[in-house]
Amino acid sequence: MPFIALGNCQDYLIDFVLFRGHPDLKLRASNGPPELTKEFQSDQLNDVAKTESKSLLFDEIKERFLSFKKNNYLRNLKHFENLSKGQAPKFLVIACADSRVCPSNILGFQPGEAFVVRNVANLVPPYEGGPSETNAALEFAVNSIKVENILVIGHSCCGGIRALMSMHDDVESSSFIGSWVGVGKNARISTKAAASKLGFDQQCKHCEKESVNFSLSNLLTYPWIEEKVNEGELTIHGGYYDFVDCTFEKWTLDYQGSNLKEKSGQLAFRNRSFWS
Repeated sequence: MPFIALGNCQDYLIDFVLFRGHPDLKLRASNGPPELTKEFQSDQLNDVAKTESKSLLFDEIKERFLSFKKNNYLRNLKHFENLSKGQAPKFLVIACADSRVCPSNILGFQPGEAFVVRNVANLVPPYEGGPSETNAALEFAVNSIKVENILVIGHSCCGGIRALMSMHDDVESSSFIGSWVGVGKNARISTKAAASKLGFDQQCKHCEKESVNFSLSNLLTYPWIEEKVNEGELTIHGGYYDFVDCTFEKWTLDYQGSNLKEKSGQLAFRNRSFWS
């Protein structure tokens, strides 16, 4: 049998892994200059590594799902069978899309307990602001499944609020984020007036809470929400999660004690609590 020189073993293995079943790629790579061939091989190896990494990531998610099925779903089968027939959550939760502040993880909501809306900076646009996925969810949760509580949760280190605080009054942003966080411009104006002597980080923290209260005020611009709040069928709450020191503040809107009829009307709150 004649001797066939394979050359460098590592190159042979690369050829075998990358070009098995793809002779056209092998031919194109071999015809190029040596440095280009090596660069091509390196890019292909990186692509293979990335694909394997993504596969491992979904393998982990798969294991989490199967663990949920075994330890939660199957052990509470009757509950999940009831959920398949409809939902009747007592809470509508409006929280930030930030990956660090999942309300079900923080507050322990179980399937069927909370209808959750997540958007950048947990903002509620006013009724006259036009349609959005947030007010569509408000309409469905309040009028169709008739939640009894709305909880708006702000949080520490919020990038959306930081973007809001970085905007200028006379600049109309053309970006999606800028246009959206502009919903909270009144909270920014209020923060600038009340905390002008503080540093930027402290102003952002002030605005993280202030924006929650302006969202509570915006909720009352929806006629069917204010009507249900006035009749005692719906209660509105604010919350603030500080994940730096893992604390949670909660307060409830006092509708009867608030002065909402005047243009400069003020909100009143009750049942303030601090969890640490």
